[in-house]
Amino acid sequence: MTAPLVSLQDLSVQFCGNRKASALNAVNIELCAGEVLGLLGESGSGKSVTLRTLLRLHPERTTKIQGKMRVDGQDVLALKGRALDLYRGGTVSMVFQEPGLAFDPVYTIGQQITEAIRAHESLDEAAARTQALHMLERVQIPQAKRRFDAYPHELSGGMRQRAMIGLALACKPKLLLADEPTTALDATVQIQILLLLRELQRETGMSVIFVTHDIGAAVEVADRIAVMYAGRIVEQGVVGEIVRAPRHPYTAGLLAATVGTENRGQPLLAVPGSPPDLAALPPGCNFAPRCTYASERCRCEVPPLESLSNRSVACWHPVQSLAEAA
Repeated sequence: MTAPLVSLQDLSVQFCGNRKASALNAVNIELCAGEVLGLLGESGSGKSVTLRTLLRLHPERTTKIQGKMRVDGQDVLALKGRALDLYRGGTVSMVFQEPGLAFDPVYTIGQQITEAIRAHESLDEAAARTQALHMLERVQIPQAKRRFDAYPHELSGGMRQRAMIGLALACKPKLLLADEPTTALDATVQIQILLLLRELQRETGMSVIFVTHDIGAAVEVADRIAVMYAGRIVEQGVVGEIVRAPRHPYTAGLLAATVGTENRGQPLLAVPGSPPDLAALPPGCNFAPRCTYASERCRCEVPPLESLSNRSVACWHPVQSLAEAA
């Protein structure tokens, strides 16, 4: 059996500042080559922390990481120096949520993509510039030669995001991390970026972990979905199955709060309450204080992520359908 490209085993991340916050708690994820996984959940659920942990971007002095993290056969937590530099961008690359902040404002788009290519490949300046220009054309930036010498602030939000995707793919990574890449864009441009990401994924055969709070975006891009809440995976499985019949009350609540043609003109059913304080997580199931199905067992015991039919669910009282959860 082929080993997964990405394997996270009991991955926990704790930030140790003035207060200790448990951002990830025993997360288990496996991702095969060529597969797209959507990470879904409210703000603060641990989605972006997962991606940044995969790239080792958290400050080591104030971050405690436990568990195992392997990507393409490499022990990511053991990488140091040049090996870590080559891993970032070469094996794994990232599309950030706000490209205007991710790009350096004092260098042109072309200079930054060229620099990334030369850091990973033995190419001279001219060859690297040619490859960088090809990447801008590949991500469908109009008048790519002109935009090559533009500064980030001279591009629109959609063009900057396309350039960020070009930068992320410049060194042919095996895994692309996309952290809500369409959040700051208008609806029309969002669709264009989603279709572009899916087209490039199929063309290159790379794996993708796509972070979003938009279920519609996850359906367009992902093969599987993992729903996160308070730093834990509470449900994961094939995207179509989870959308049609969520089993965890939190997943059902997210779907009920989504605008669709079937609930047009009706009030949205918001998930009651607020996410917990990661520095003072409640005992038992973290979702219990907001869950209408919670029992005394839920408030005392943490439910394990177990196989249930055609997906995995961490719940003592999984619901049968969205209708039952409403």
